[in-house]
Amino acid sequence: MSLRRRTVEVLIAAGLLGTAFAPPASAAGQGHAVPLRVATYNIHAGAGMDNVFDLDRQTAELRSLDADVIGLQEVDVHWGTRSEWRDLAAELAERLHMQVSFAPIYSLAPETPGAPRREFGVAVLSRYRIVSAENHEITRLSTQDPNPVPAPAPGFGEVVLRVKGLPVHVYVTHLDYRGNPSVRTAQVADTRRVMAEDEAPGRQKVRQILLGDFNAAPAAPELAPLWEELTDIEPGGPTYPAQDPVQRIDYVAVSKDSVRVRDATVAETLASDHRPVVADLLLRR
Repeated sequence: MSLRRRTVEVLIAAGLLGTAFAPPASAAGQGHAVPLRVATYNIHAGAGMDNVFDLDRQTAELRSLDADVIGLQEVDVHWGTRSEWRDLAAELAERLHMQVSFAPIYSLAPETPGAPRREFGVAVLSRYRIVSAENHEITRLSTQDPNPVPAPAPGFGEVVLRVKGLPVHVYVTHLDYRGNPSVRTAQVADTRRVMAEDEAPGRQKVRQILLGDFNAAPAAPELAPLWEELTDIEPGGPTYPAQDPVQRIDYVAVSKDSVRVRDATVAETLASDHRPVVADLLLRR
């Protein structure tokens, strides 16, 4: 079977649909900006800085962030022994009582007949209703091919949320890790193209939030084009490695004209080899 888009939505506890996921009537009209807390976190396939798989530890960390929307990178779904063959996307969503959309970068045949496909990618967790989801292709240099060449491949996830009556486009990505920036340069161009498609002429201004591990510093030349349309939220500290971090490579970025930034921080934790970034936003009406 060819690599395919896979979107998983998990609805937990039907009683939550009228509260956490549904916009209150008072928010439906025009008025004040709407607050939204978002986070991005590379979860290292469930392992901490100690390389020990511990999903309880990561669940506790994610819960403590108290974020409405979380972008996750390095998410295993029935991938292998390192994550006990578990579906981390669905399991985290269930534990946190959130909806989830999973966008695989790799989707491989199972090792044994009848088993689920082995998948690895990015995900969005949301307290708000996921209206739609898509897994976009961007340029990648595969880690599964012994002789890779840059080529379009999936794993750039997008969801449209309904946040107290407001549509919000949330994207989650994981850019190339290699020292040579050429693939990241292509990925940034692809990212801008995909996001620009939601900003078609004549449409109302779109609220856009980009979450991810960019594997590059804010001043890296290959990232510069992103900052033409997006605001890079400075969280006040580095994010990698989690123990004694020295680099800021994990990002929350928002569209300049439709999303305001109230505050941002880097959470101190060793539950992964990255630290999460948390940002409090205001969505303009």
